[in-house]
Order: sequence, then C-alpha cells, then structure tokens
Amino acid sequence: MRPAGSPEELQRRRERAIALLKEGIAPVDVASRVGVDRRSVRRWKAAHRRAGATGIEARPAPGRPCALVAKHKRRLEQLLLKGARDCGFPTELWTCARVARLIRDRFGVDYHVDHVGRVLHALGWSPQTPRRRALERDEAAIARWVKEDWPRVKKTPRAAGRHSSS
Repeated sequence: MRPAGSPEELQRRRERAIALLKEGIAPVDVASRVGVDRRSVRRWKAAHRRAGATGIEARPAPGRPCALVAKHKRRLEQLLLKGARDCGFPTELWTCARVARLIRDRFGVDYHVDHVGRVLHALGWSPQTPRRRALERDEAAIARWVKEDWPRVKKTPRAAGRHSSS
C-alpha cells in the first residue's frame, strides 16, 4: 500500500532519512524518527548508494495516462458551464451519460459513464440533485394559500370520547 502524503512529502521524508544516516544514526533510529519501517530506511539507503539523489526521487504514479488532455479538460469545463441545452441536449440536466457523450462527440475520447464521474470530480464538480419543483411555482401564492385557505380545509380532531366502531 502506498504511504500517506504527496510525492514531494514522501521524497522529503526519504531525503531526511538519508541525511540522518549520513550523521551516523542507525537505520532503526532513523526509521522511528521519520515514522517508517526500518526496512524502508535500508531500501532507501541502498537506492541512494546505487544511484545517489536520483535513487530516492519521487517517481510519477504508475498507470495509464489520461486520454483527455489538459486543453480538452478546460474546454469541457467551458462547455459544461454553457449548459446542456447549448450542447444539444433537450434539458439543462447534466448526467454522466450526457457528459460521456459530449466528450466522445467533441474530443473523440470514449469514457465509461462511471469514469466520467471521476473525471468531473477531478475537475472540482460534484453531483447535484435537481429540485423537483415546477418552474411556474409561485411562492407568494403558496404562502397566501397556506395562511388563508389551509386553516379552513384542514381536518380538525374529533371530539374526545367519540370513536369509530370499526
């Protein structure tokens, strides 16, 4: 499992461990000071001895490179901000399926719907649930109805002692 911290923080931890080793501190003590296992310190020491400072440098995380380049991500964000209707959809609601179709049509990159959610999250977007209210909703008319009409139509409790036979 990958340790917690950014690649830069992990590299600083390795550099600190090497500096402590150069001061003559034992690997076991270095490990407790930097908060790692002693085997990690020994591995870093061997890598530093073999390749110098480059042996303990942070390496990019393994994995397939992103198919959507930075320029396309910026353009995607602009398209999302313009709205779904401007992009040819019948309503303003963005779904992962719609965004996947937009990415495929505009940039030629075919993403699975589930992955689109991760792409959007990386861009700082979060899922939103639309309100289930009519666009024509009149808040003032509703407030007036609740104040004036509701008390008249509201059921009143039955008189005490009178119960239904069923």
